[in-house]
Parts: sequence; structure tokens; C-alpha cells
Amino acid sequence: MAIVVETSAPRMRAPLSAARVAGLVRLAMETRGVDDAIVSVTFLSARAMATLNRAQLGHPGATDIITFELSRPVADAPVMGDVYICPDVARANAKAWKVPVREEMARLVIHGTLHTLGLEHPDGDARVRSPMWRAQESVLRVARRRGLV
Repeated sequence: MAIVVETSAPRMRAPLSAARVAGLVRLAMETRGVDDAIVSVTFLSARAMATLNRAQLGHPGATDIITFELSRPVADAPVMGDVYICPDVARANAKAWKVPVREEMARLVIHGTLHTLGLEHPDGDARVRSPMWRAQESVLRVARRRGLV
């Protein structure tokens, strides 16, 4: 059993190293007791994210993250998911929330990983009070201590 993480950043420089992304995904999985997973993390331009957002979710414009939890063909199959992150939106969010960009990028990797595990949150202001948000911030604190942020 293993946690396999693939990272790509088509036509752009990745905002986090592949090793850091893999470490964040593995940490999030391990905190939830998962030791068998395949996760891809792709960093997209704002234009590419807007296209994906419109095509898959019917929403206009770029967003910070879109995650697809892929169904397991059998119960003991690995967790599988695709995480798409837009660094341009993440940078704007980091500035608005007055947090370092690297922290916001790490938060999104963790957030997407938790979505691949089926965790969800409500929309709007209730999002930051949800169990998923608390789990995400807990993993982020551990990631800071381990030097992943």
C-alpha cells in the first residue's frame, strides 16, 4: 500500500515543489488513517481554471480549487482523486486574508486532499466553522511543524 502523488503545472512554474505537495497530501491522508491512495495535483492558469470551472461545474470565472473525488471500483481499492489549484486566485486570496502565499497554497493542497476523501463543507461563512475546515487547519498546523509550509 502506498500514497502516490502526481504533480503537474502545464505551461507554468509550479508554486510548490512536487516533494512539498506530496508531503502535504501524504500528511492529510495519514491524519485520516488512509495509507493507499492515488492523487493528482495540477496547478492551472486562471484561464484554464475558468474553462474547467465552466465545463465541469457551470460556474463562470476562475476559482481557487476544484476537486474530483473518483469513485472506488471496489471497497479495498485506493482512494483516488484529482485536485486542480489556480495559483493566481490563491495569491489574491492570500493577500485578501493577509496570510503568506505558501501557506495558502498548502491550505489548498490539504483542502483538496480532504475532498478526495469525501469530506465536505457548507458554502458561505459557515465553511470556516465546519468540521472539514477544522480538520484542514489541524493538518496545516502539523504541516507547519514539519516544515512543509
